[in-house]
Amino acid sequence: MLDLCGLNPQQREAVMHGTGPLLVLAGAGSGKTRVITYRIAHLMGAMNVRPANILAVTFTNKAASEMLHRVDQLVPPTGGYRPWIGTFHSTSLRILRRYADRLGYTKSFAVYDTSDQMTLIRRCMRELNVNDEAFPPRSVLTRISHAKNELIGPVEYEKTNHDFFGARVSEIYRQYQKRLREFDAMDFDDLIGNYVKLLEDHEDVRNELHERFQHLLIDEYQDTNKAQYVLVKLLAGKQGNIVAVGDEDQSIYRFRGADINNILNFERDFPGARIIKLEQNYRSTGNILDAATGVVSNNISRKGKTLFTS
Repeated sequence: MLDLCGLNPQQREAVMHGTGPLLVLAGAGSGKTRVITYRIAHLMGAMNVRPANILAVTFTNKAASEMLHRVDQLVPPTGGYRPWIGTFHSTSLRILRRYADRLGYTKSFAVYDTSDQMTLIRRCMRELNVNDEAFPPRSVLTRISHAKNELIGPVEYEKTNHDFFGARVSEIYRQYQKRLREFDAMDFDDLIGNYVKLLEDHEDVRNELHERFQHLLIDEYQDTNKAQYVLVKLLAGKQGNIVAVGDEDQSIYRFRGADINNILNFERDFPGARIIKLEQNYRSTGNILDAATGVVSNNISRKGKTLFTS
């Protein structure tokens, strides 16, 4: 039996949430990882959900590893079965390894890291006679990455980028994707974009994954970009058993396309959603919290929390 005595009332309420969408607004130092791990343990224990039917997604390998370690301490794995806990990219890769043939790749497709991407971008630029001094390869790759994070392919990109730099980038983008296909390869951004395409274009796969992942938990929801946001909505399906944890005052990935509106519009995207605020801070003194609250209270786009500490 899971011991919830160490949780405060709001944490306990989030952990024991039944079904349907829930947004947990977790202030800094309010124990959000604790809530997510206890929630997973509660699903497996009190709610008899099979580990394989739980998918928890976070942003870094370190956070995913910590989460899995904490869950194992609360509910030791039996028979080798554990919930799916990983980053957006690692969980996307696992699915694509199974279904890549649906998208025209082999199941052993290569995954290009930044170094591989830069090498291929330079090759494509040489093939198109594009000067790499006028068009720095890293800047070109950044533009392409931003487009992919917005789920904008080469054709759509070309339609909306008519300036001198944008027009050349669209040519390189088209050539880059063509070569990736020829080499049976995806880059990191493709992992999420192709996962979205798989779910959108193949109803049988979508239904199979809805049956598989009956409970979805998303960490740092305020830092999701468009591609990740669309993926989350597709995975949540009609059941909508999604618990999103985040803090609109702590969004740090705007430079990577993170959209604060994803967390602000959660109730619109998932009708009937509950909202629970974790406002008790376990990390800082009252003076620090007062100062921090004074700063973030000036933010226009926020749901509003008042942190306190004992």
